[in-house]
Amino acid sequence: MIIIMEEQAESSEIKAVQDRIKSEGFPYHVIRGDEQIIISIIGDTRLIKDVPFERYESVSHVVHTQNSYKLTSRDFKADDSIVNVSGLKIGGNEPFITMAGPCSIESQEQIMECARIAKEGGAKVLRGGAFKPRTSPYAFQGLGEEGLIYIRKAADHYGLKVITEVMDEANLPLVARYTDILQIGARNMQNFKLLQAVGKTGMPVALKRGIAGTIDEWLNAAEYIVAEGNFNIIFVERGIRTYETATRNTFDLSAVPVIQKLSHFPIIVDPSHGVGEWDYVAPMALAGVASGASGMIVEIHPEPQKAWSDGQQSLNEKRYLNMMAQVDVLSDTMKTIKPIQNDI
Repeated sequence: MIIIMEEQAESSEIKAVQDRIKSEGFPYHVIRGDEQIIISIIGDTRLIKDVPFERYESVSHVVHTQNSYKLTSRDFKADDSIVNVSGLKIGGNEPFITMAGPCSIESQEQIMECARIAKEGGAKVLRGGAFKPRTSPYAFQGLGEEGLIYIRKAADHYGLKVITEVMDEANLPLVARYTDILQIGARNMQNFKLLQAVGKTGMPVALKRGIAGTIDEWLNAAEYIVAEGNFNIIFVERGIRTYETATRNTFDLSAVPVIQKLSHFPIIVDPSHGVGEWDYVAPMALAGVASGASGMIVEIHPEPQKAWSDGQQSLNEKRYLNMMAQVDVLSDTMKTIKPIQNDI
């Protein structure tokens, strides 16, 4: 059960609701967002379904849900949530958004060139890794703050937003100074302390699906962020590990409509990590548009064969621009198609 208080609720009125919950023998969690206070009751709330919380002073409304991901659920909010990234809106009926850039930031010249290419193709957000979680401890680990300075300068020069990964709590304040969107990588999907920490920032968070994460686990990971009062979440489907070896991962596009049914937060796709080979990226990017995703994040590089990481899945300028021309056509076509209504 979720109790949403009126925006102007007095502390005494909030305490009255809390005292009643305590008297019923249930623990609860208070979430103080920017515009409202939410009280989430923990446990099987069917046992107190008849308590008239709606009648309490300054209670706006009550949401009954048995989902473990309460605030992430459509039960809590039926309408689509729009994530506002300093004026750039993602989700709902907003235009399809592309985030593009290299896997790793290698130099000021390289990220500046990537920003130029990204902008030319219509991307609104520049991606790039300054801290790189790698399978091998001997692989390139990123430039750290130097890389953050480079990507911020390149993005500002071309009028783009920045998305970059934060790997741990220690570096969160540093990364937050330079980026517009905090990316939680696949390996950190269930790093709950990190999720709580990014939740406290209030910044937009791009939450990638874990390497073998189920959708239920993914939704609950998002709940850790929302439970800290941060309602700026973007799900990112980036493929999962299966028995198939023809591609780097199995790109689970069914996750797009499933997440859209279960959650009010937007979902974008990552075809680069989804398949791991550049010649499959464009078809899967188009499939992502057709699936109804709110956007995509894709890897590009001026010279993929010389990339310090993930060159095999990065698009060069010509291939990226060709793909984006197709994405634009399909995206415009999708806007003219009336959604299929559920007859049930």
